[in-house]
Amino acid sequence: MNYFVKPDSIVRSIWGDADTILLIFAGSAAEFALNRAVDWLFFTGKLPADPIARLFSTVRYAQEIVFAEEAAARQAIARIGAIHGGVEQKRGFTIPDWAYRDVLYMLIDYSVRAYELLHRLLTEPEKEEVYEVFRRVGEGLHIPQLPRTYQEWNLDRQLHLQRDLVYSEYTAKLFERYRQQLGTWRYYLLLQAQSLLVPEPAHSLLRELPARPLLSSTLWLYRFLRKLRLRPVIQRALLPSEYLHDIRQLERSIAA
Repeated sequence: MNYFVKPDSIVRSIWGDADTILLIFAGSAAEFALNRAVDWLFFTGKLPADPIARLFSTVRYAQEIVFAEEAAARQAIARIGAIHGGVEQKRGFTIPDWAYRDVLYMLIDYSVRAYELLHRLLTEPEKEEVYEVFRRVGEGLHIPQLPRTYQEWNLDRQLHLQRDLVYSEYTAKLFERYRQQLGTWRYYLLLQAQSLLVPEPAHSLLRELPARPLLSSTLWLYRFLRKLRLRPVIQRALLPSEYLHDIRQLERSIAA
């Protein structure tokens, strides 16, 4: 059977772990709030209205690609492209190529950062494998000027971070929405996690993030609870109760 991502790929390990996925989107939520093209999400209204629901819908698309056969994954990529094309038609403008690359680059970078934060450092071949998978996703979305290798991507990533981030009114609105939806102490945990994840150019712009996150000294406790098979307890603590069904559905999808 021909899969889009090999069954033994590190990408499946990353996107087959619900906790890692939550961290990928915690980091992405911080950085994308700074992106110069974030106004596109305010045009649709979906992210500001319900950031957590948007997270789960995005995860489902990502897993549909990572765990699917080649043909089904290509169809999922085409659907993503069609959705963006529909938004462009409604607004009467084209999403810039650099904005598409920014989002793709976030998924690559935070896949590596989140997995390394929770589990272990990735080898250079594993990082190259992560990039190769997402480069093929980008090519399926017709994103131009994608670097050929992980090393070349890393250089381009730094350029995008320096050029495409700015603190704006949309940044403040999104973080306020995160606070409203998560509540005070969960929002505090989100900021702690984001502070550990985001690269320096984003961290220096985000006034909401703590300079010295206390969470770094308690990750051992998370790993200990995970070994005791207490992940449901952790998830109940981290997510509002109305989203627990979504995280469990996500894990069932992984098992399937």
